[in-house]
Amino acid sequence: MRFFVFIFTLFFLSSCGPGMNKILKSKDPAYKLKMAEDFYAKKKYGKAQQVYEDILPYYKTTPQYQDIYYKYAYAAYYQKDYTMAENYFKTFLESFPNSPKYEEMEYMRAYLFYLQSPKAELDQTNTNKAIGAMQTFINTHPNSVRLADANRIVEELWKKKELKDYKSAKLYYDMGYYRAAGVSFATLLENFPESSNADEYKLQSVKAYYQFAEASVMDKKAERFTDVVTKCQEFLDRFPDSKYKADVEKYSELSNSQIQKLNHNEQIKKAS
Repeated sequence: MRFFVFIFTLFFLSSCGPGMNKILKSKDPAYKLKMAEDFYAKKKYGKAQQVYEDILPYYKTTPQYQDIYYKYAYAAYYQKDYTMAENYFKTFLESFPNSPKYEEMEYMRAYLFYLQSPKAELDQTNTNKAIGAMQTFINTHPNSVRLADANRIVEELWKKKELKDYKSAKLYYDMGYYRAAGVSFATLLENFPESSNADEYKLQSVKAYYQFAEASVMDKKAERFTDVVTKCQEFLDRFPDSKYKADVEKYSELSNSQIQKLNHNEQIKKAS
């Protein structure tokens, strides 16, 4: 029985092919390249990348170098090591500016920033990089087969940035920082004027400024309620058919009522 186990073990080990240690110790770069290509074809990207990395210096001045580096970069991508893959794609672009794969590599580098773009609540550095890189790709390759995907990604990323700014403005409002909320919602509208939510952002700004006016010291109330009335009129001029029209008219009426009350109280005070 032990004999059969031993034979089976030998057969299994031999069927697995040479070990990584043997491959990396080999002095034959052609053999190493063959093994790296075999690993890559079998989607064993970790092993492929390790062997490619080992032979890159040898092949650097050869015609094969571009294809080796191409697969080396993709091996990192397929392992979801997006930070390193982005660096490799960047190096490919710098090293092979006349490559027929240049357009593909440009797109993939931008795409890797996209893959590293976090959820809206977090820092959007990679989102900004992805938008910049993808927009550059769109501008320089207007006839690319990847154009539709690039445009879709840019639109998706802008929506994420919009959502982040909205969440920040809403947080200010929920915490009672009404002036900061009013400014943030107004800025949100300026940054995304074509948004389908543009009228909502203007309404939220009106609401925030109304709350800010209400919470103000007495000497500032009339001035700040007047500012709310102005912002309400801006809303009605810009969004005359908005579903929020009635809400804005209500804030305008409330603000005018407050102004009248304040003026009346001021007259009584002077008369006394």
